[in-house]
Amino acid sequence: MANAIRALSMDAVQKANSGHPGMPMGMADVATVLYSKFLKFDPKHPEWPNRDRFILSAGHGSMLLYAINYLTGYEKMTLEQIKNFRQLGAITAGHPEVEPDAGIETTTGPLGQGIATAVGMALAEK
Repeated sequence: MANAIRALSMDAVQKANSGHPGMPMGMADVATVLYSKFLKFDPKHPEWPNRDRFILSAGHGSMLLYAINYLTGYEKMTLEQIKNFRQLGAITAGHPEVEPDAGIETTTGPLGQGIATAVGMALAEK
């Protein structure tokens, strides 16, 4: 799965002629292990209350999130959306925007924003 994340990300960034390929290249193995061994989620029921939430704080690395959500089966995260990375009207913006049906838990952009968001989500679950 890690190499598929890398391939999807390389192709999408190249086609868009913009984007940040570093995170998907470097973190593909980490994301693969998290999603395959540790995180509890169900792409068929994306708003399942007991799911774990993956918050990508460095939103500019969004292709990591888009690729893994496509590969794990979120119906709204289609190959067509991946191909339209950073294009007007696509759900695959340069920084992720909340879209639960595509596996995107929150909007992120500024570095560090995701940490505060994740803490807030965790506290809300208590």
